[in-house]
Amino acid sequence: MFPPNGRVPSLCRFSEMASGSLGLQLPRSTRVKNKTAAAIQITAEQILREARERQEPEIRPPKQSITDSDDLADYRLRRRKGFEDVIRRARWKTGTWVAYAAWEESQGDIARARSIWERVLEVDYRNPTLWLQAAAFEMRIRCINHARNIWDRAVAFLPRVDQLWYKYAHMEEILGNVAGARLIFERWMDWQPDTQGWLSYINFELRYNEVDRARAIYERFVVCHPRPSSFIKYAKFEAKRGEIARARAVYERAVDLLSEDEEAEQLFVAFAGFELWCKEMERARCIYRYALDHLPKGRAEDVHKEYVTFEKQYGDTHGIEDAIVRQMRLKYDDEVRKNPFNYDSWFDYIRLEENGGNKDMVRELYERAIANVPPAEEKRYWKRYIYLWINYSLYEELDAQDMDRTREVYRECLKLIPHKKFSFAKIWLMAAQFEIRQRNLKVARQILGNAIGMAPNDKIFKSYIEIELHLGNVNRCRILYEKYLEWAPANCYAWLKYTEFERTLNETERARALFELAIAQPALDMPELLWKKTKPWIMRFRRIIMILKSNKGKRIERCRGVFERAFDYFRKNVPELKEERAMLLEEWLNLESSFGSLGDISILQSKLPRKVKRKRPISSEDGTRTAAFEECMDYIFPDEVALAPNMKLLEAAYKWKKQKIATDEN
Repeated sequence: MFPPNGRVPSLCRFSEMASGSLGLQLPRSTRVKNKTAAAIQITAEQILREARERQEPEIRPPKQSITDSDDLADYRLRRRKGFEDVIRRARWKTGTWVAYAAWEESQGDIARARSIWERVLEVDYRNPTLWLQAAAFEMRIRCINHARNIWDRAVAFLPRVDQLWYKYAHMEEILGNVAGARLIFERWMDWQPDTQGWLSYINFELRYNEVDRARAIYERFVVCHPRPSSFIKYAKFEAKRGEIARARAVYERAVDLLSEDEEAEQLFVAFAGFELWCKEMERARCIYRYALDHLPKGRAEDVHKEYVTFEKQYGDTHGIEDAIVRQMRLKYDDEVRKNPFNYDSWFDYIRLEENGGNKDMVRELYERAIANVPPAEEKRYWKRYIYLWINYSLYEELDAQDMDRTREVYRECLKLIPHKKFSFAKIWLMAAQFEIRQRNLKVARQILGNAIGMAPNDKIFKSYIEIELHLGNVNRCRILYEKYLEWAPANCYAWLKYTEFERTLNETERARALFELAIAQPALDMPELLWKKTKPWIMRFRRIIMILKSNKGKRIERCRGVFERAFDYFRKNVPELKEERAMLLEEWLNLESSFGSLGDISILQSKLPRKVKRKRPISSEDGTRTAAFEECMDYIFPDEVALAPNMKLLEAAYKWKKQKIATDEN
């Protein structure tokens, strides 16, 4: 008993308590004072060897010799008592039961051995090994009826253990009881065993040349297990016996029932191989093609390999090409299945099908392709995708010649594009041009009007104006130009095209007013283009002056005012465009010279620039400066001299260099 506080005393304390209670004086443990190594060392191997040498011999029971019946009876009694004692202690140990029964069998006591087997079968009737050993015991002592009794009980208790049925039927077949064995197989088939059980029954009937019975079993077999492998075995059975028509019927039946099965590929390969064995090349080719058309692409690889091999051996050029096309189809289908957003693979796949000429297949492929909408609403992701719609519409219009489907493709495409974030002018224009080709001008104008309202674009305006210009609708062109300029008032290209349009109509006042409006805009993207275009108008004014004799001064002053305004614009707003300003002054000077006595060149003398050569560093592609320099022309205007304090020094250097060059030349 432990103390009340629950603390266990130490070993030393416990020994002291024990010695004190018993009145014993235990010796104290001595400490080792000298811890140096001994002179004679001993190894672990030596210790083990000595322990083995000093081990006592094993005690074995003495041998008993039986001299008479009494000794034998005494021996049997002791052994039986030992077995019964073990069984009483551990009834579930089947090994003891089996050893007990085997010992009784060795003693020739069949009744006791059979009793032991019956007892152990009651203990563990779910153990098939015990049933097999018990039946083997009865068969060894040639007690057939007892063995049948055990087999009947075994298959009744464990009908799903195939080995019991195999052994039972095999025993009856060995005994020559064919009818009994057949009855056992029939009982077994009622439980619908696996494939091997049916095949065992079929092989049993074939061993006795019962072909009709075997065929009937095959019919029941394919009903119980409707799998391609079952029908293939049935068909091979018929083909092996020369029943070609029956074998073909079995294959055709299997195709009708199992064409969508996961193992259907195996069935088609076997069917085509059967027709090839029968020398029916066209039948085999049709089977291959039917399989490739109806099987999913991921489950037709073996069929395709066999088909390519078949065409190489027995086909012509067309057949080989067809096999290659099917191989490419499988390749592209695998690519788009792995990555449906790989639009280049879709383009190749569609092009392959378009060359084949199957409209339904091409349309199905286009529908599959356009269903893969880019996940992000960013234009860079849509640039390749939108060409799927473009190719689809062109295919329907040009190849399929289905105008209703073409119109529907354009409508669905425009509905899909997120125009609030980005748009594609090409789609709008193609849809409008398609309607024009169909002589449906009203719908085309409606499409272009929607484009301007939902997603205005330079290209849309230009194309729409060009269409109306070809149709001769001047007022519509003016309206479009006005819409164009309302949308982009800083677009110099639009202003210039509008003025050119009015010039072609001889609307001089309109053109002049447009130029006035253009240069009055607070911001322009390329003002130099606008001012350069004043030259044709100046030449036109010159011709007008030569024709008209009155109001000459007013027209010259108007032209001069245009140049003045242009020069002021370049000088104040874009002073860095020196070359453009110099070109403008050159044109102005030429015009003043052409006026003759009415011209005034003196007003330009104080404005003309001077050309100078300068060196500037050459920059690399990444923007960094290099050690090299290049020569360039620069323009120095008189109004800049007052702003540059060092300009006089530059002029002196320039004059000195010029004089030096002249001296060297002399």
